[in-house]
Amino acid sequence: MRSADGILGTRAGAGRVGADVARRRKWLKRRETWLVILGVILHAVYMLSIFDIYFKTPIVHGMDPVQPRFTAPAKRLVLLVADGLRADKFFEPDVEGNYRAPFLRSVIRNQGRWGVSHARPPTESRPGHVAIIAGFYEDPSAVTKGWKANPVEFDSVFNQSRHTFSYGSPDIVPIFCSALQHSTWKSYPHEFEDFATDASFLDEWSFDQFQSLLNRSNEDPKLKELLLQDKLVIFLHLLGCDSNGHAHRPFSSIYLNNVKVVDRIAKRMYALLEDYYKDNRTAYIFTADHGMSDKGSHGDGHPSNTDTPLVAWGAGLKYPRPVSESSHSEHGLRFVDEHEHDTPTPVEWGLSGIERVDVNQADIAPLMSTLVGIPCPVNSVGNLPLGYISMNKAEEVEAVLANTKQILSQFLRKSQLKLSSSLYFKPFGPLANHSALLEQIESLISIQDFEAAVKLSEDLRSLALQGLHYFQTYDWLMLMTMITLGYVGWMLYIILHVLQSYTSLPRDIMKMQPAVPQKHTSGKKTVYLLGFLVMGITSLLLIVEHSPPLYHAYIAMTVFLWTNILGEYRFIQLIWRYLSQRKSKSVTTLLAVFCVSLVILELLVHSFTERKLYTWCFLTVGVVASVYLFNKIPWRSWISVFVCATCWCLSVFTLMPAEIPDNTELVITSGVLIVIIGAAARWLDFHSEGNKYWMNICFHGKEKPRFPILFYIQALLVGLSSIMVPLSTSHRTEKQELHTWHQLINWLIAGFSMILPLFSENGLLSRLTSIFLGFAPTFLLLSIGYEALFYGALSLVLMSWIIFENTLLQLTKDKKMSSATNMDASTKLENGDRFLQLSDMRIPLTFMVLFNVAFFGTGNFASIASFEISSVYRFITVFSPFLMAALLIFKLFIPFMLVICAFSAITKLLRIPRLGCYFLVILCSDVMTIHFFFLVTNTGSWMEIGNSISHFGIMSAQVVFVLLLFALTNVYTRGIQVRAGRPSSQKEV
Repeated sequence: MRSADGILGTRAGAGRVGADVARRRKWLKRRETWLVILGVILHAVYMLSIFDIYFKTPIVHGMDPVQPRFTAPAKRLVLLVADGLRADKFFEPDVEGNYRAPFLRSVIRNQGRWGVSHARPPTESRPGHVAIIAGFYEDPSAVTKGWKANPVEFDSVFNQSRHTFSYGSPDIVPIFCSALQHSTWKSYPHEFEDFATDASFLDEWSFDQFQSLLNRSNEDPKLKELLLQDKLVIFLHLLGCDSNGHAHRPFSSIYLNNVKVVDRIAKRMYALLEDYYKDNRTAYIFTADHGMSDKGSHGDGHPSNTDTPLVAWGAGLKYPRPVSESSHSEHGLRFVDEHEHDTPTPVEWGLSGIERVDVNQADIAPLMSTLVGIPCPVNSVGNLPLGYISMNKAEEVEAVLANTKQILSQFLRKSQLKLSSSLYFKPFGPLANHSALLEQIESLISIQDFEAAVKLSEDLRSLALQGLHYFQTYDWLMLMTMITLGYVGWMLYIILHVLQSYTSLPRDIMKMQPAVPQKHTSGKKTVYLLGFLVMGITSLLLIVEHSPPLYHAYIAMTVFLWTNILGEYRFIQLIWRYLSQRKSKSVTTLLAVFCVSLVILELLVHSFTERKLYTWCFLTVGVVASVYLFNKIPWRSWISVFVCATCWCLSVFTLMPAEIPDNTELVITSGVLIVIIGAAARWLDFHSEGNKYWMNICFHGKEKPRFPILFYIQALLVGLSSIMVPLSTSHRTEKQELHTWHQLINWLIAGFSMILPLFSENGLLSRLTSIFLGFAPTFLLLSIGYEALFYGALSLVLMSWIIFENTLLQLTKDKKMSSATNMDASTKLENGDRFLQLSDMRIPLTFMVLFNVAFFGTGNFASIASFEISSVYRFITVFSPFLMAALLIFKLFIPFMLVICAFSAITKLLRIPRLGCYFLVILCSDVMTIHFFFLVTNTGSWMEIGNSISHFGIMSAQVVFVLLLFALTNVYTRGIQVRAGRPSSQKEV
């Protein structure tokens, strides 16, 4: 007897078969453990590569501040930031035609300048405030710091000021002031941020704190002296709009009333300071860090999130000007990605006749610095907006030149750092003569040709920004080459592993090829030696160039993978010979499966931006599958009709809006439908024993059920959760806190219901029905609208998939029996599973489609703003970001868990290796991942930038969370039993 051992196999006697099998299984388990660990590490590291390639942190240190050479027009600056205030809700009138911000509109018409400040994704609070106060855009990974009170890691307007007074949220104020010695600040407790109440009182709190400070100064001479100094910055962070937008949506009366609140605070702040100082030397800036989507979230690049109001008035700021053809476009609004913001002013804003000056959000920092006469933050990339500054020509050119020198100093520092660490340095050519340009500007100033000096300064500033971009992308080519080779190597490595461990290919090759020569081992050692040599040389070069540690990881992983692939060169050669000796029909079939798989995966890639593809997909699959089944099995079984109906029902959901409207009645109806579906499945489980197309699914062991009433308990919990949905929602509509006993009941229902499936029967349909009912209460309590219906529709499609696969299995068995063929041990793996076949590729492909439908069936998971925070209000309303995020993510994972449970059940039903199918799923995911890797961009609209990052991140993370969900769902599915087709062919493990 021959036995395959290892990759190519060796000949052994019959007496060694048992030992060889045990040794091979131990080797396979050890290898797959390391393969999974390698996959998790590789995808985690490669996912970070886009931040080294596209979004490397712009912060560099070692530059000296550029001292201004002009007289400051203002002694102090007031910065009012209304967190989460979107521009259209601020400027447009209400239904009665009255404007919500009458004071600030009077400023726009009579005292100051206005425009739209354009934020950049991620539109979160920390990155937005960093752009406003420090003048640069943090890389998108900074969204992970959104709620942390980090010490000041960068220069800011606050740092350069003589003293800063700051009041507001504990999530924002400490970021800039906790490590700042020359600051006076205070923030309210986190417990104040309760989404169940009207949060506008938080804005009043900030104003009251500053007003109290001014009142104390009348009795405190030192405080009075401090307040009378110049170069002061006063910052009020107004969180009300953000909290009310999350809790009640930006079109709610509470949010819109909060706009009026911040307008009144701006009015009271202006009156308070003008009465206190009486010197007309105060400058005021009102803006927002980000907007708010219609569904009460933010984070992505949609205009509702990126467009924020900007109003500036007071000392050093221009008065309003009527619109003229020559006045609007003179202030070019471009960043390094050539992204323009010149958009027409909506008529309903009622401001079409007044000149509008839009800015990039980072431009506000040099504007504030110029107004109070302090150096621009050394890391700022903002352009000073001259459309706001009121200075004479001589001072104006000095302000622009200071802004230019500050950006140029960053460029020179980055150039110096790269030169000191590069073996071969390629400088940025256009700025090779920057010293001569500076001398020319000084010469123009000396002869009072101010217009030419301003123009040349702006040109030099633009070149400096391009130079910064050049050094940000200096290592692009090398990194993209390494990452691409790494992904390709990983996919080839997975293919080789599946072929060696889960197919009959090694055995078939052994039959056709002579024994492996001994020199193969020495050749493999040579390949490994060369691989380690290449890795050592490249690591040495990276150390000499002081490259970041992740660069070493990228190259090491790529070299490691290709070393292992080339180490299998003998096996690859034998595969090539084997395929060349096969009939052309076999090769054609292989190529056809490859092409079909590629087409399906490419459609999935496009589905990230076009959800309607799933509608056409399920409409088509429903027809094709039902026609196939109708021709193969008796129509009276109704299987073909069921498959078609369920696919068509699911196709509706990807036509629905991604922004889910509140509909409590629909959630309650979904609870009733879930109970009906569960009851139908239970009836089918006990009344289909005689049907051969159901018997494997409806298998019941001889032992009696441990808990006969389990189904009724689960149905009761689904009904109870449906009752708790309106009860828990009513408190929010009445602006009340969530009742403690409501909260406790919801937590108990959610926790208890998910444990019950572990005590259900082990039959396939029995266990899956119990899992379906077990997660339903939690999903219902986290649902706000039609996504509750999606839960039932997805479950029915998963049942259709299982029925379809079971029908194919029965048809295959009937065909084998009619042709007198039998599946012997030679077609099986050691644990009783059969070898994977080319036709089994349909299983991971179907899984990928259903898994992605679970992503996009009820929204756009690829957008940060798709996290509907009101989903968690039945469990918690007091602001707790990590608990809220955990609940949101768990809600999103519940449909994935259903898909994976169905996938696991099918692998048991067909007796195919689940881990082998898992590796094929990862292979399919990585085909999509490498496509998204090349689609990542840092140019174009902010929405395109944010979505490209999200898409790549989702696919990269899939290898990790699919693995985690496999491990979690294995707790529920490992006990599933199916009827053995032939008792003699089943082996005990």
